[in-house]
Amino acid sequence: MPRTAIPRPAAGEYHAYYDTYVSEVPEGDLLEILAELREGTGRLLAEIGEARAGHRYAPGKWTIREIVGHLSDSERIFAYRLLRVARGDATPLPGFDEQQYVPAGEFERRPLADVAAEFRAVRDATLALIGGLGAAALARRGVANGSPVTARALAYIIAGHEIHHVRVIRERYL
Repeated sequence: MPRTAIPRPAAGEYHAYYDTYVSEVPEGDLLEILAELREGTGRLLAEIGEARAGHRYAPGKWTIREIVGHLSDSERIFAYRLLRVARGDATPLPGFDEQQYVPAGEFERRPLADVAAEFRAVRDATLALIGGLGAAALARRGVANGSPVTARALAYIIAGHEIHHVRVIRERYL
């Protein structure tokens, strides 16, 4: 069965805060972009290795390992929102505080390879979810964190969020 093309969301399909992420996503097939990001991030993390995984570029900043854990947590939440919106669930969805999630995740007690493998598994599940959606489901609207959002906007937010954090790793940690 052919995949449904996922058009870039318009500005009104998500809160303006997320424009930073959506604008980071290059043109092209979003599922291919998400798969390529997964591979590129995996290669980067393998190059970083365990010795540098606990590095913080400044006091109070997350370690590389914590950033990867944050990517998994956030993607799970964005994908859950995407699922609910795509299925037509009109229940407003709450926000989350990543500043609480990262310490609670205790990522520093785990090897980077384990945290990276978890991220890959989360991405694989996200790809399966998005890949199974049709145009009508992708265009559905819901409310998350008090703002309207479409399923396709959430898919772009997932990609742009990873791009943002990988750039931070490259610019501030390496």
